[in-house]
Amino acid sequence: MTRQKRSHHRLKRAVAPYLYLSPSLVIIGLLMLLPMVTVIGYSFQNSAVLRRDPSFAGLKHYQAIFNDPVFWASLWHTLYFTCMSVIFHMTIGMVFALMLNSDRINPTLRNVLRVLYILPWLFTAVIIAVIWRLLLEPNGVVNSVLMQIGVIGSKVEWFSSPETALHAVTFANIWAGYPLFMVSLLAGLQGIPKDFYEAADIDGAKAYQKLIFITIPQLMPIIISISLLDFIWTMQVFPLIWITTGGGPIYSTEVLSTYTYKLAFSSYNLSQASASAVVILLISLGLTLFYIRYQKAR
Repeated sequence: MTRQKRSHHRLKRAVAPYLYLSPSLVIIGLLMLLPMVTVIGYSFQNSAVLRRDPSFAGLKHYQAIFNDPVFWASLWHTLYFTCMSVIFHMTIGMVFALMLNSDRINPTLRNVLRVLYILPWLFTAVIIAVIWRLLLEPNGVVNSVLMQIGVIGSKVEWFSSPETALHAVTFANIWAGYPLFMVSLLAGLQGIPKDFYEAADIDGAKAYQKLIFITIPQLMPIIISISLLDFIWTMQVFPLIWITTGGGPIYSTEVLSTYTYKLAFSSYNLSQASASAVVILLISLGLTLFYIRYQKAR
């Protein structure tokens, strides 16, 4: 084979992977990169989309949202909603995973519990929102049960009260999201060598000691990875909050996603909405980069 043919063959081998990836790259570019660049451009324009020749606004719209107290309230609500969801997703997921991995539970009962625990994962956000709106309405099941056992003395408007709305919608999201942790941690538990536990039994370790010194350290890579992904996904939750409370009452459940939506489609301030969307994008990118670095460090 001549030198020219060898170089041509090497070039084909180098280019071939990119040709196979090109359809996916084109789709990603059209559906993700192009909209992102467009929104970033809108955030620096006055009357974006509404005018044919919008003028350059600089950082005006970023200053506007940073001076808006509703934006900072939305950011706080987003952090509370996200952090509480991730913490309880992990806690409930760990408890159920340990239960389903235990040999003390009858195998038939374990299979039934596995089906019951994974049910929330089968519902869409819209269905989950409708279910919890029905359960938590003043005449719903939750109020009836709590009044019968004496926890509350009168009916509570869970989604209509500024004091309870954020906690109620967070609770609904916790119920909807724990199966991801449960399934991931259950797979991790089944991958831990039994030799570790047998050695611990020989040394006289108790159940909580095996949990702290064997189970959790072995599951830590899964816990960190799923927690980071869950944080990124939960921070952008929109349908559940929009259908249950719409960000109200009195902005008590306003999060960054609903705040941005209202700017765009209620106030028709697409420039400020784009600036808010860019802020969400930057936060998500920061968390994503942290996740990628953690994966590389492993």
